[in-house]
Amino acid sequence: MKMNTKVVQFLVPVLSILFSFFIGAILIASIGGNPIEAFQFLFKGAFGTKANIGETIVKATPLIFTGLAATFAYKCGVFNLGAEGQFVMGAVVTIWLSSIQLGLPRIPMLMLSIVAGAVAGGLWGAIPGVLKITRGLNEMIVSIMLNYIAILFMGFLYSGPLREDNLPQTAQVIVKLPRIIAKTRVHVGIVIALVVAFLIYYFMFHTAYGFKLRSVGLNRRAAQVNGFPVKTLMLLSFIVSGAIAGLGGSVELLGTQYRLMAGFGEGFGFDGVAIALIGQLNPIGTLLVAYLFAILRTGATTMQVGTGLPTSVIDIIQALVIVFAVAGSALVNLPKIRQVLANWSAEPKKGQGN
Repeated sequence: MKMNTKVVQFLVPVLSILFSFFIGAILIASIGGNPIEAFQFLFKGAFGTKANIGETIVKATPLIFTGLAATFAYKCGVFNLGAEGQFVMGAVVTIWLSSIQLGLPRIPMLMLSIVAGAVAGGLWGAIPGVLKITRGLNEMIVSIMLNYIAILFMGFLYSGPLREDNLPQTAQVIVKLPRIIAKTRVHVGIVIALVVAFLIYYFMFHTAYGFKLRSVGLNRRAAQVNGFPVKTLMLLSFIVSGAIAGLGGSVELLGTQYRLMAGFGEGFGFDGVAIALIGQLNPIGTLLVAYLFAILRTGATTMQVGTGLPTSVIDIIQALVIVFAVAGSALVNLPKIRQVLANWSAEPKKGQGN
């Protein structure tokens, strides 16, 4: 049964992606386009040149962080919809440190900025956690509301105290993450994202504390009966989830955007939730799905220029991937489907007995 479950978990997102591209092809054909030509331009835009490959990696980096943030929280059975706000707060603290000019050497300043961004995101993520375990408030509503507060606070800063001249934006950060591939914008942030992904995977599936956290997510009451510190684990999941998102905001600011302005971090939080669900709440799956989303975003413009098709076609395909993946996961968790999988797993054993 365990092997069959893993196969199904792998097949659900793969089939969701294939079905989405198939329906996308029908949609393209229905509006007079050539699906094969459109997809050729799409992948050419994502992989056609060294610069395009680099741009795909750059676009994937923040999505990896917000996807991992959602994955970590959801594995503990809590719903952190505030990754966007935590992402923004990580960037806000980073730009504030840059503005006060501590005079530190480049490497210590980078490390301080990144750590401070993670701490800010963790503290922002702790707010819905504390309110949930102490007052029983719905963490989804609280975390969404905190997104608006973070975005409005960022707007206050870049249009007020940290405004650059008369422009509604901050000055550039005084230190930047180094680029690791020549003639591209790929920076060391992608390395940080990969390290975080594998650390989370190891923690979740190869440590006792990770087992406890997953147990709370699977059955909170059973975990409590077995003596697990349920409330502590829930709060920890909010803090770590927020820290991952805050780290992503700091990395995006230091590696790509360099300044705060309108639209910074927009959409990353909810995209991260979708990516985590499609990736079956597995850090490695989340990593791969984030890269797929980046491919779609990078290639969409090239497809539009090459074929004249609107980029909204790619948005529809992305939305279909989400719908099919979530529906597929819900379907395989139905009791009857789970029974079929259990029977399928038991058949070889019966054959061996005969």
